[in-house]
Amino acid sequence: MGMKQQPIAVGITGASGSAYALRLLSCLVQAGENIHLMISQAGQIVLKMESDLDLPSQPQAVEKILTSHLGAAPGQLQVFGRQQWMAPVASGSNPPRAMVVCPCTTGTLSSIACGASNDLLERAADVTLKERRKLILVVRETPFSEIHLENMLKLSRMGAVIMPANPGFYHKPSGLEEIVDFMVSRILDQLDVAHDLLPRWGE
Repeated sequence: MGMKQQPIAVGITGASGSAYALRLLSCLVQAGENIHLMISQAGQIVLKMESDLDLPSQPQAVEKILTSHLGAAPGQLQVFGRQQWMAPVASGSNPPRAMVVCPCTTGTLSSIACGASNDLLERAADVTLKERRKLILVVRETPFSEIHLENMLKLSRMGAVIMPANPGFYHKPSGLEEIVDFMVSRILDQLDVAHDLLPRWGE
């Protein structure tokens, strides 16, 4: 399995939609990508609510569980703690190739928009922006308030990709997995990661 030189950073926050995150991680593993993963405290709570994953608090233990769960190669998936400031993603000298926050809460959206960098996930997003790498925010909220919309516009103008979790239905999904795959396929397209999750429009 060939590893890419620069990893893709993935952040999971406490919005509903952990199925998107788990499927995205699975597809990145299958594509041979190196992944740097950060999960917020609320993200872990929602993962437990929406999946069968009850993750411990220690990043090393989370890494071991997810490596097994996703069938990742040794070292392919690295998990970093919320205050692990020596992680590669914390510095512009070693930025990720791209970063996805999936799902992204509107609170995380706000923190990234104002450069708060309260934890490693927010700092990694800040680094991704300042180094002009692709930042994809899979926002999961409805309806959007004016605050949310202003933050999305602000970040879009900075070059971030705002990708609300709004799956389409023209492919006539037969179940939840195909609905999830629609969103994940669009994220993978933005990352330039090859996949065959769904037929493309016109095919």
